Amino acid sequence: MIDVILADDQTLVRRGIRSLLEITNQHAVVAEASDGDEALLEIRRTPAHIVLLDVRMPKKTGLEVLEEMRAMAAPPPAILLTTFDDDAVAIAGIKLGARGFLLKDVSLEQLTTAIATVVGGGTIHSPAVTERVLKGIDRIQPAFEASTLPSALTKREREVLRLMASGASNKEIADALGAAGGTIKNHASSIFSKLGVRDRTRAVLKALELGII
Repeated sequence: MIDVILADDQTLVRRGIRSLLEITNQHAVVAEASDGDEALLEIRRTPAHIVLLDVRMPKKTGLEVLEEMRAMAAPPPAILLTTFDDDAVAIAGIKLGARGFLLKDVSLEQLTTAIATVVGGGTIHSPAVTERVLKGIDRIQPAFEASTLPSALTKREREVLRLMASGASNKEIADALGAAGGTIKNHASSIFSKLGVRDRTRAVLKALELGII
């Protein structure tokens, strides 16, 4: 059973997500919060495997909650729940430690897959949001500090990175490029090393920051 803390200021949204998760019989919403202060209280006192965190909440925003979670000894991983106009905020959230972001209109299958991925140590981001981020890079990019790429990515590594940004899995990337799964894993490791990051989401963020995808 995966224990979930759900933070969203809209009661109907919380009830809807809770009902969907309970249908699976594999998830339990162990705490709910309607604002940022309540979210932090529940995160501190209620053991959970994951937090589903709304970006826009009263008292403290999802970003402010993430910032305070960074000071905790072992906070649960968090997925931001966002809307189409939250692309820049979603990137800021990832910089604060969010393990991914999802649109609120995701299907139950997408939601449960995302939860399983993050609880398993992975990261997740919605391709729809990523597409908006890529299209809006000229608007978003000035908010980042200047960076330099320590070691240039190869042409194939850039192709792999672009497919990562689209939300494709390693298998989907391998199929698209006609390569073996192990080869894609090696490319991913090389990309992470060259960009100085630990996972896919931060690799995409760094690539956006550098303007290389």
